[in-house]
Amino acid sequence: MSNPPVISIIDDDGSVRAATHNLVRSLGYVVHTFASAEEFLRSSQLGDTSCVITDIRMPTMSGLELQAHLLARGHSLPFIFITAFAVESDRARALKAGAVCYLTKPFDGEVLIGCLDTALEGKGAATGK
Repeated sequence: MSNPPVISIIDDDGSVRAATHNLVRSLGYVVHTFASAEEFLRSSQLGDTSCVITDIRMPTMSGLELQAHLLARGHSLPFIFITAFAVESDRARALKAGAVCYLTKPFDGEVLIGCLDTALEGKGAATGK
């Protein structure tokens, strides 16, 4: 039996973090949550992460800056971006850098599940659905 994928959720809003965690965990994934991009980068979870779900606008380091930072260091992880501020230039930048999805809060849980399925496709990941 293979290990379930590890999903890292990064959002400075605790309620969004908790709700997203509960949804993703209910699908059978291993879930780690972080209040900032810096907290994620300092964690031991980076090497185990199969997909990142992150807010775009956060203090200090944005989700877009996190994506660029990881790409520059050779970490090509699937990213799903969530934001309360739909800015076309952010969406374009995220997708150009390889983001799987760009969702505006509040988003439908089924849409996020579809994004996770797409992000983990080809990695032998079971969604638990």
